[in-house]
Amino acid sequence: MVRRLLIVFLCLVSFCTACFSQINTERVILMGRNALYYEDYVLAIQRFNSVISAKPYLAEPFFYRGLAKFYLEDYAGAEADCSLALERRPYTAQYYTLRGLCRVNMEMYELAVKDYRASLQQNPMERNNWHNMVLCLMELEQYGEADSALDSMMTLWPRESSQCTMKAQVSLAQKDTALAEVWVDSALVLDAYDGNAWTMKSSMHARREEYREAEAALDKAIVQKPRIPLLYVNRALSRFQQNNIRGAMSDYDQAIEIDASNYVAHYNRGLLRAQVGDDNRAIDDFNFVLSIEPDNMIALYNRAILLDQTGDFRGAIRDISTVIEEYPQFWAGYSQRAAILRKIGDTYGAERDEFKVLKAQMEARTGTYKVQKTTRRKSERKIEDYNKLVVDDEQTDMNGYSSEFRGRVQNRQTDLKCMPSYVLSFYAKEHPTRRFVPYSQNVDQFSRDNALDQPLLLCNDHITLDSTRIALHQERVLTDVVLGRTCQLVMDNYMVRDYETAMSVLDSMIVSVPDANPLYHFLRAQVRTSQVEAQPINDNELRLRYLEILQDWKYCARALPDFPFASYNMANTHVKLKDYTSAIEAYAEAIRREPTMPEAYFNRGVAYILQGNVESGLADLSRAGEMGLYQAYSLIKKYSAKGKEK
Repeated sequence: MVRRLLIVFLCLVSFCTACFSQINTERVILMGRNALYYEDYVLAIQRFNSVISAKPYLAEPFFYRGLAKFYLEDYAGAEADCSLALERRPYTAQYYTLRGLCRVNMEMYELAVKDYRASLQQNPMERNNWHNMVLCLMELEQYGEADSALDSMMTLWPRESSQCTMKAQVSLAQKDTALAEVWVDSALVLDAYDGNAWTMKSSMHARREEYREAEAALDKAIVQKPRIPLLYVNRALSRFQQNNIRGAMSDYDQAIEIDASNYVAHYNRGLLRAQVGDDNRAIDDFNFVLSIEPDNMIALYNRAILLDQTGDFRGAIRDISTVIEEYPQFWAGYSQRAAILRKIGDTYGAERDEFKVLKAQMEARTGTYKVQKTTRRKSERKIEDYNKLVVDDEQTDMNGYSSEFRGRVQNRQTDLKCMPSYVLSFYAKEHPTRRFVPYSQNVDQFSRDNALDQPLLLCNDHITLDSTRIALHQERVLTDVVLGRTCQLVMDNYMVRDYETAMSVLDSMIVSVPDANPLYHFLRAQVRTSQVEAQPINDNELRLRYLEILQDWKYCARALPDFPFASYNMANTHVKLKDYTSAIEAYAEAIRREPTMPEAYFNRGVAYILQGNVESGLADLSRAGEMGLYQAYSLIKKYSAKGKEK
């Protein structure tokens, strides 16, 4: 009997241990996913490592660790983790998708195609995977298969213009320019505002030397894609071919404003500045080019000519001598150096160079005159082409999926979305362009009342913690529990993304102390929002959770009339619920309490536009831009253009 009881007891202990282990594993995975969401990739890898050590048979932690490595651009490590995940769960589409992206970044296109095919077998409606597979097939020069895949896409999505532009790319790769133009025209019939199609159309006009038409097509492309420097560079070339020097220079200025390191724009602007006599600023452009490519002899010779014209004869001789050492038969260089040597009184040196040129002319054979092009490819380094404008070696067709395909997940344009909510944190980033400093006496008093180790700050952006800070907060948690420091315990758990523990402590405290400081409700809404947004849930449950969060924001806003951040956060939650009318009212209340908060104006402008009131939205965005939120100007330009089209 005793033996049976002992066996039953041991079974119960084993069962309880297994249950606890399962709960603990799920919790650590969730904490790792929270860290991924907030771009704490190193912390995420640490979380998933601990799960993998405990349960190496699970696929999920390998996949998420691979995702963290992918964001850190460790593509080989990410591919290996995806392969391990697929060994454990071979029928998960997203595992193949991520491994395909890793292989693309490693230029393993054939293997990437296999991964995309495997993913599409399980989820044939994943359009990005179709696009990426087509681009891989084009890299492999398997144009027939790429064309066949595009046919399938056009069956699934018949009204999408992007398939037509990709068809045009396939045709161009096969040297069928006539068919490519047919596909571009088809894309523009489906979508007259397709920036990629207009870009391709301009390239076709330029190939036929129809520069006026090329410029007109680029005008339309730039309206749709105003932050792409290559479009301005190409339009500058079209304008130059029409002798519109000032217009070309204006486009190069715009390209450099968007991308200060644009080599082609700096080089060509330097040449044009030299043509109009703006020698000193032309030298600045060639100095920039040479800072990037110190061995660029063509840029060096152009700078030498400009230094000669501005009176820096020694500098000009130095540069030309370097060029002649690299190109001993560059006779124009000898002539130029001879002229400069005469200016400084070195007659012997000048005559020596002139004799070399004369001897070369006598030995040269008579050739047939050939019309010279006005441009050269960036990779062409014939020193005789020093005065020609530069064009990129590959004029990309700006396919909208190519940056995603390369694994660069950054979106350089400003999307129509709200600025983040304000949170209580121990760390805040500095924003030198903004005059508004979020501050509240309520928060200061709250920090002092709770004797926190660090003062609380208000911020609306999350700082990625380094390993030292993570370790600090993890060590504090044990001390907080022992000393019964409720607020410090909540904040330390929040900083390491352990939202479950933070929520549990807050719920217990608010229930046991009904008249607690209203900022505890603010904290609970803050933690619950982070918890909700860090894990996928269905729309109905998400709506219910946001409605719960709203109650805490409203309680705090009522209890603290001089605390505008609760009203602002309440408005953000209304936007997430797509209740734009209530959001606009709450933003107005935040502005009434704090008229200098730029994010409230910015977000109210977004809410107005989402509601359809573009005029009021633009007015608020303009105010936000004045107050230092420069992102507002991108939206102003975008939606002002849309208003004109209507």
